[in-house]
Amino acid sequence: MYAARLVGLPIFDPQGDQVGKVRDLVAAVRSESSQPRVLGMVAEVFGRRRIFVPMTRVTNVDAGQVYTTGLLNMRRFEQRSTETLVVGELFDKTVTITPSGITGTVYDIGMEQARNRDWVISRVAVQEPAKALRRRGQTHVAEWGEVEGLTRREPTQGATQLIHALNELRPADAATVIHDLPADRRAAVVAALSDERLADVLEELPEEDQVEILGQLAGERAADVLEEMDPDDAADLMAELPPETAERLLELMEPDEAEDVKRLMSYVEDTAGAMMTSEPVILGPDATVADALAHVRNPDLTPALAALVYVCRPPLETPTGRFLGVAHIQRLLREPPSTLVAGALDDSMESLRPEAQIGEVAAHLATYNLVAAPVVDENGHLIGAVTVDDLLDHMLPDNWRDRAVASSGSTRVVGDG
Repeated sequence: MYAARLVGLPIFDPQGDQVGKVRDLVAAVRSESSQPRVLGMVAEVFGRRRIFVPMTRVTNVDAGQVYTTGLLNMRRFEQRSTETLVVGELFDKTVTITPSGITGTVYDIGMEQARNRDWVISRVAVQEPAKALRRRGQTHVAEWGEVEGLTRREPTQGATQLIHALNELRPADAATVIHDLPADRRAAVVAALSDERLADVLEELPEEDQVEILGQLAGERAADVLEEMDPDDAADLMAELPPETAERLLELMEPDEAEDVKRLMSYVEDTAGAMMTSEPVILGPDATVADALAHVRNPDLTPALAALVYVCRPPLETPTGRFLGVAHIQRLLREPPSTLVAGALDDSMESLRPEAQIGEVAAHLATYNLVAAPVVDENGHLIGAVTVDDLLDHMLPDNWRDRAVASSGSTRVVGDG
């Protein structure tokens, strides 16, 4: 079995209930001559807690699924000095295959079960640098004992293969992996991620990680990443920075992007204005149902943002012209595509004011069974929309992404209710 194929696989208990996902493998790498023993898996369980699952608890890996005995220790995983994260630390190492003298980087690690039933790392997949017009270098699979450089510490270790593995994950899952990387590896990953991907991941990280990572970026790149973030998330992050740093980054951002963030930062914390997004789906009254459906199909929209289309008089950028009403996606799906979206409006929905407190926002969404609601200023102009995920982000405790879901050190049978 190869590590890259195991990452992200669901973990099930004996009753068939999913209890987590594989995030990495833990091995005891002592030398390059003897095959390292695979000690277990790093698993992410509900609440984004990472725990250690010994290989003795793994009963089967079959058809893209991992099965366990069901008895797992819920203590948060803490890496020991004698342990190596296979994906987090071995991928992208520069190594040499001794029989052939070929040098390349590690892009995968294979493991197998020995006669004594222990799992050991047996093979190393290596990719040579690209040559001439080739986009990718030639690949080789060598026995562990034939590879040199795996135990050497590299101050400039790259991140190409780890980035490839992270790009297969959802932003929230990628954020969990990055959060637990050693500092040097995290820095290499951050440097190699595209601005758009880094923005997606930053939105899912705890605030202290966001501030730390943004502080490591050059000013121009930090501004570019902030521009790729949702304005409300960028505003929340800016609020955590020293005022002089936030001001400098706002000056480096594109004026239109900076203006959106400044406007959101001007609202009092935990109000509708502070938690709203300034970029909902906004159309004019002359747009058709087909136009509206085309906009909500955008895969970059969250389900909550895609649930409503906000219809306004021009201009259609927030703050818009006069707000006319919303069109629910369920209603749009029942209308002929050529119908004007203005004919499918729900103009009876009450709007939120930007100064509405968090409790008012929660009561409003609950009362009308909504996943999103418009925020309108005193002149009847749409200035944004609050979604249920925005609300939860502000209602949950600080650093909820990094909080435990069970008391530290507890052991229980997962999946038993």
